[in-house]
Amino acid sequence: MLDSFTARRSNLGSLVLGALVAVTINLVTLPVKAVQPDEVLPDPGLEARARHISEGLRCLVCQNQSIDDSEALLAKDLRLLVRERLTAGDTDQQIEDFVVARYGEFVLLKPRFTAHTLLLWFATPAVFLLALLIVVLAYRRRATAASPPAALSETEERKLKNLLDDR
Repeated sequence: MLDSFTARRSNLGSLVLGALVAVTINLVTLPVKAVQPDEVLPDPGLEARARHISEGLRCLVCQNQSIDDSEALLAKDLRLLVRERLTAGDTDQQIEDFVVARYGEFVLLKPRFTAHTLLLWFATPAVFLLALLIVVLAYRRRATAASPPAALSETEERKLKNLLDDR
């Protein structure tokens, strides 16, 4: 009996230790970016600007990652393009406009606030407010339906008594 308890306890300890190691490995590798050492600019100021711009551009292959996080070849090409434009002296806005002109507005992780993106910007809050309104109306309807019925008037009580007596 004691041996089986010790064996189960040992297995549980191994399982917990394995889970702890897996979580630690995942947390340690979390902040790793896909930028390769050969892409890094020697000027720390320009590199910081390049990282800032890259974090706002979508990888067109992965679509849910920035080009700074993606390891796709197209993302690498875009990172290099951003760095080339920076070293050429372009401003952050000029680089962003250049990439948007070349790949379309889909390349921006945070779309611009323009007339044709109004639906994109306001759809989520509108759906949330609509859902909230539905919940409030349903709650009110439930509250009124759950209230006790009104008392019978004298006429109604007489009619009810007559119906019950006739049985």
